Amino acid sequence: MQPIHSLGTFTVKITPVQDPTAIEPSIHRMQIDKQFQGSLQAASKGEMMAIGSGGPGSSGAYVALERVEGTLDGKRGSFALQHTGVMDRGEPTLSIAVVPGSGTGELAGLSGSMKIDIVNGVHHYEFQYALHLPSE
Repeated sequence: MQPIHSLGTFTVKITPVQDPTAIEPSIHRMQIDKQFQGSLQAASKGEMMAIGSGGPGSSGAYVALERVEGTLDGKRGSFALQHTGVMDRGEPTLSIAVVPGSGTGELAGLSGSMKIDIVNGVHHYEFQYALHLPSE
């Protein structure tokens, strides 16, 4: 099956989570709230954990999980995304993948990956995905 290529933008609100029971205070937790526009018309909520040195040329890492609900190229449902990001002395790498088996509704059988690019403060996504029928 040939992957489908979708493009669009999103807005994101990141809110720090204050956790007085945190085992390691240098690991920061944040809530994610996104609104997607374009081929993906959806909202998502999630949670991120990050650690790093901060500042220019910094290093660190983050992991996140988010649940996306809405329509993807007109198909309604939800799915989960897993993020893994690393900053190595200012050089970023990022992997965002659909969690296998997380698709619901018309998005059941969804697989794929997403890239994010920030241009002039605007978040752009590029989503390559496939919808696998139960018999595939």
